[in-house]
Amino acid sequence: MKKLFNYNMFLLTGFCLMIWVSPVFGQTKEVIGVVSVNSVKMPYSSEQLTDATRNSIEKLNLYLVVDKYDQISLAEKNQFNMDNCLSKSCLSEAGRVLEATQILTGSVESFGKKVIVKLRLFDMETQEVEKFRIIEFLDLKDQVQAMLDLSVRSLLDLPLDQDLFTKLTKEFAFESSINTPEVQRLDLNGPRMGITILTGKTSEIFGAPKSEGGYDAIPVLSQFGYQFEINYLNEGNFQALFEIIPVIVGLDQSLFIPSLNILNGLRNSKTGLEFGFGPQMTIVKKATGYEDGNGKFILSEPVNTPVGYTNETRLDSRGDIKFTTNFIFAIGKSFKSGSLNLPVNIFYKPAKKAHQFGISVGYNVSSMRKKR
Repeated sequence: MKKLFNYNMFLLTGFCLMIWVSPVFGQTKEVIGVVSVNSVKMPYSSEQLTDATRNSIEKLNLYLVVDKYDQISLAEKNQFNMDNCLSKSCLSEAGRVLEATQILTGSVESFGKKVIVKLRLFDMETQEVEKFRIIEFLDLKDQVQAMLDLSVRSLLDLPLDQDLFTKLTKEFAFESSINTPEVQRLDLNGPRMGITILTGKTSEIFGAPKSEGGYDAIPVLSQFGYQFEINYLNEGNFQALFEIIPVIVGLDQSLFIPSLNILNGLRNSKTGLEFGFGPQMTIVKKATGYEDGNGKFILSEPVNTPVGYTNETRLDSRGDIKFTTNFIFAIGKSFKSGSLNLPVNIFYKPAKKAHQFGISVGYNVSSMRKKR
């Protein structure tokens, strides 16, 4: 008898459990139909915007969305036109035809410098518009799918990508390649020409006779090179880039001094203003020696240096070829005349005893390219 009682209790418990959990496991997703998302002064048709809105809902995987072609078939079968279906009576009939629990409709309108997205969610049970959203976006018509994604998530009270929302709605929050797509990237690859002005001890050495280790040259040297640019960041009006500039200095005075400049810079594509900084690597002749009492530089080895004098290694035309490094700073502005770009830059190279200054100009006929 006890065993029979336990068995009956087991069956009763199982039966109650099945009744309790069956509604949970038997739940299905609500069916939603998307009809008539109207296009107002947009470069897309109402059909395209309706499809894009349907895609936005399908990506959420929260509803059973009525398929586009099933929707067309059901509309034809019931001789029901779903175009411009905005009234409650029309939405109610659309829900009945599509056998949906909810119907989504709305519009996307271009107005001034805004794109206005309006969405309405009609509930078949209450026969009322359950939810309504209106969002004003920037005039970025090529971002309409992203606008609809955000609008649908807002309509359904789902979390938004706040970074994307800001870029698409706030004109002056911060510029980016999304909210300023018309900004173009200034491309300044091309030749560079200019002068380098020497000061201090370096100026004295270049002006000294060759017999004393100088170059018998004036301390204003020509420079000729070519600028290669590697653009690694485009946001709004600004570009961050590497500028690689091989240069030959002194050709006007029968000198050949090669150098390589690698600058990391920031440029405003709208104004053409820029600045940069980075290492300069130069090949020059250097020698070891000391200055005598008359200021002449005497080549010497440490063992031959007279008492009271100190050896140093410095620039000297009689010396051996050496590799040297410096740091360089530059600022500039690019002027534009039609399709011709004219970049002008001023640079400065600091040193302990001899600073260097210079100016370079260039040109190219490349038009400003749109950012990708």
